[in-house]
Amino acid sequence: MAAPPKSAAPISATDTRILLIDDDRKLCRLIKDYLDPLGYSVHAAHTGPEGAERAVAESWHAVILDLMLPGCDGFEVLRRIRTHSAVPVLMLTARGEEPDRIIGLELGADDYLPKTFSTRELLARLRAVTRRSTQTPAGGQADADEEVVAGDLRINNASRTASLGRQSLTLTPVEFDLLFSLARAQGRVKSREQLLDEIRNRNYEVFDRSIDVHISALRKKLGDDPKEPRFIRTVRSAGYMLIRPEIS
Repeated sequence: MAAPPKSAAPISATDTRILLIDDDRKLCRLIKDYLDPLGYSVHAAHTGPEGAERAVAESWHAVILDLMLPGCDGFEVLRRIRTHSAVPVLMLTARGEEPDRIIGLELGADDYLPKTFSTRELLARLRAVTRRSTQTPAGGQADADEEVVAGDLRINNASRTASLGRQSLTLTPVEFDLLFSLARAQGRVKSREQLLDEIRNRNYEVFDRSIDVHISALRKKLGDDPKEPRFIRTVRSAGYMLIRPEIS
């Protein structure tokens, strides 16, 4: 059983705290010099173990995570972070092949940016993942205090928390938005295109398999069997649906 999350110091209301985990110190300085004047407080860690420890021990608005790191790679760092935290994670890597992107998404990354990025693109994606973790979830005009209940599943919009029975669910911002959207439409099918439109709220490429990958991660966290689903049903050639609980 995973250890409980470490308590973290609260985030200052005036800071947008970013943890940059990358062993390229020159790149770290360039990113820091670019982001700091824009209202970000960028802190760097240069090894996998150090980055994973700081990511869960301190409070951050987002983590920028390189894939190739000394000590342990970015995938392992992401696994350790997701054991304790749902902080938005932007994967940053020289390896931009689709299998790497899919693995990152499966492990809970919120976005994936190759190292050939422009600073403007980095800023746009960073703003998107930090906005996603603090704004009202997409999926129509949801009330700020809306709570959706589907059987044992309870999703609270105001606190951006979800629970299954007495067990709290640790969801990434994207996973939460997907689950909230499906729950609000329980009993009705949502196409992949609808879900993409509702959750992305960002101007960048959405990977072809991103919805499927996040749905797969949600199912694992819900303990759902796609062959005999209790919560999320795949409707062939149509999309996904949160099953409306039967009322006895």
